[in-house]
Amino acid sequence: MSSTGPDTDIIRLELRTSSESYRYRVPIKFGGRVVQDATVLNVEAACETRGGGRIDFPTSSGVQITGPTSCGFGSMTLGVAWAWPDPSVSDETRLQVVSQLCERFVADTLNNNPVGHPLEICHHQSQRRVGIASQVAAEFGLNRPIPALAILLAASPIEAAIFDVHAKAAGRNSFELLGRDFVSSDLSAYLGENYRGLYLDRFVSVKPKPTMPLYHLVGALDPLVETDIKSPAGDGLPETLQQWIVRDGLTHLKIKLAGDDLKWDVDRVIGVHSAAHTSGRPGEHPYTYSLDFNERCDSEAYVLELLDQISARDERALGCVAYIEQPTHRDLAAHPENTMHRVAERLPVVIDESLVDLASLRLAVEQGYSGVALKACKGHSEALLMAAVAQHENLYLCVQDLTCIGASLLHSASLAAHIPKVAAIESNGRQFCPAGNAAWIEHYPRMFDVKDGVLPTACLSGPGLGY
Repeated sequence: MSSTGPDTDIIRLELRTSSESYRYRVPIKFGGRVVQDATVLNVEAACETRGGGRIDFPTSSGVQITGPTSCGFGSMTLGVAWAWPDPSVSDETRLQVVSQLCERFVADTLNNNPVGHPLEICHHQSQRRVGIASQVAAEFGLNRPIPALAILLAASPIEAAIFDVHAKAAGRNSFELLGRDFVSSDLSAYLGENYRGLYLDRFVSVKPKPTMPLYHLVGALDPLVETDIKSPAGDGLPETLQQWIVRDGLTHLKIKLAGDDLKWDVDRVIGVHSAAHTSGRPGEHPYTYSLDFNERCDSEAYVLELLDQISARDERALGCVAYIEQPTHRDLAAHPENTMHRVAERLPVVIDESLVDLASLRLAVEQGYSGVALKACKGHSEALLMAAVAQHENLYLCVQDLTCIGASLLHSASLAAHIPKVAAIESNGRQFCPAGNAAWIEHYPRMFDVKDGVLPTACLSGPGLGY
């Protein structure tokens, strides 16, 4: 172990895992898939730093985390329906594989006696994950490699815990510890020569934005108005989009579309627009929409025709659309015909499922995509690096969630609040899985119980990742 380096460098690290399971209050449909429950994987971290900083595990028995903790903590919903949509492998098996991957990544990280800044530790470990995933795939008898997104998902709570504990040991917010005084290598070590002399502190804000608008998800099964209700949840929470808009003062709506049914998609956008503007929400704030196809469109032509038909029905509805998300298949290399140049001339079009590393971002830009969607579930280090590229190369930038609940939502929100070009936060866990927020809502009430359509992100400025 080197004796030189910043005093904040980690020189001893401990990690341990736990999990939770929740049933959704109502199902969510996206990309042709219906999800009704959530498994959450948690990682706790303890560490010692070169300068003598120290964070230990809580002394209470057990490892189940039920709210804020003094140790490092990372959490993520294991959204395998999104990260690994393979019908030939059961949901149960995919969950088991991703959980096992996380356990193996923890063991491998500790076996390597990690030293340094979390960015350096996570980058080193990222080079080892595919090999470990190949071993796990063989043990489970899988016929295909575990997808890159599922690998990133399995590692994401580990990365969050390491960044969190590193900053807590320093008594600082993690976003304050990304400059040359704290990281041994500049960004050229991760992003190439064009980033020589640059550090992440150039691309993040030390203080979070005070407030940010919330993007409310409109799933493909969600009732828009009362006459749409077929199976009410009956739990006292809103049942329709209009009810959510009035209760939470919403101004930003993320609309899930089919991608293979043009009439339905056009009707859905117009229906959402009509429901929003007849909801009776107080105030004069305009609405903002994003359109998410979850890679279901067969071509760019489908998207262009959708935009034309929306415009023909109601130009004001199209004028509310801020950006379009991942219209076609996530495997860009296998579908080079699916370019987005013409769509990007009309609206920003961002990659989500396609974004797994720098090479995938480069390919997407070549094929006409003009922006990226960051997600905490792909790993904190990867999100920071892709945020740097997006800003340095003038790409559209947004942060989205994976029905994040509890700490994972706070992590996603903190990421969004500290990246300058991100305009809003997605948060749909409160809609579909409020039980997962119960342990955190007492400490961060307005992050889960929304008022006036905004989240009070100024509260995410504490030690660690801010939560």
